[in-house]
Amino acid sequence: MPGDWSEVFVVGERAGVEQSGAFPAARAGLLSRLRQSLARTREALGSEIQATLFESLDEQTWERLEEALIMADVGAATTASVVQELEAEAAGGRLQGGEQLSERLIELLAQAARTGDPSIDVRPRPTVILAVGVNGTGKTTTIAKLAWRLRQDFGRSVLLAGADTFRAAAGEQLQGWAQRAGCEVVIGAERSDPGAVAFEAIAQARSGGVDVVIVDTAGRLHTQDELMEELAKVRRVIGRQLEGAPHETLLTLDATTGQNGLRQAGVFAQSVGVSGVVLTKLDGTARGGIALAIARELSLPVKLIGTGEKLEDLRPFDAEQFARALIGAR
Repeated sequence: MPGDWSEVFVVGERAGVEQSGAFPAARAGLLSRLRQSLARTREALGSEIQATLFESLDEQTWERLEEALIMADVGAATTASVVQELEAEAAGGRLQGGEQLSERLIELLAQAARTGDPSIDVRPRPTVILAVGVNGTGKTTTIAKLAWRLRQDFGRSVLLAGADTFRAAAGEQLQGWAQRAGCEVVIGAERSDPGAVAFEAIAQARSGGVDVVIVDTAGRLHTQDELMEELAKVRRVIGRQLEGAPHETLLTLDATTGQNGLRQAGVFAQSVGVSGVVLTKLDGTARGGIALAIARELSLPVKLIGTGEKLEDLRPFDAEQFARALIGAR
């Protein structure tokens, strides 16, 4: 699973030049930040893991562990699968308590979190990334962070498209973030056709030789069906204008919403062809187990995680590091 940006973006022949020296070995620091971000989840799991250090693995142990995983929003199906495997291994004499149980739990959680293709291919020119998600999940902020990273570490030129024309001040918000990220932006008038904004942005990118277009979209209309219809229309406009586009459809989810985030992911995945998830607001209160539920139950790869408001606070999702941070292991 990706641990740094060089393993996330597929950049082809330009990788050797643009990646040089761009990725310091900072995994220990990232793990520490993840532990802090997942404090709420870790507290739920940590006491149950530690309780097994000096106890036998019995029925009560498995029940406590199961409850802790469900409290952490790992999801019922994932929890059942993981605990069943641990229990079978213990019954067969292949697993004992304490550190061995902790490490095996990390392996199984990481395994559950791995699904699909974790990379983002930015070789097409222009590459079109469609950003979707409900309002308040940090979608616009994530777009800016992604644009900044593409410019900072890969030298890509990025154009942002403000196709959320239904929310008041959405265009101004995107313009502000575009300025911070050092990107150009195309904004439509309020209540104008979102598809037309996406069309104009791609046309500008093609004529101006821009590498990547990131399209912001509406996160709430009067009804859920209306929103999904609008997003599907934007996808069709993009696809008609540029074959193979959008090349990536990233769904932004707020980690603090727990199982509601899983339901959101299911709706968007069914309606707009989501290719990956960005899990945001892992800032110390999140129940981060939802990342595992999304991966296993919906077969959607969590590609990126957001841990703060700064432009650099967007990181590749690393399944093993995430699982280790989830239970507070070193």
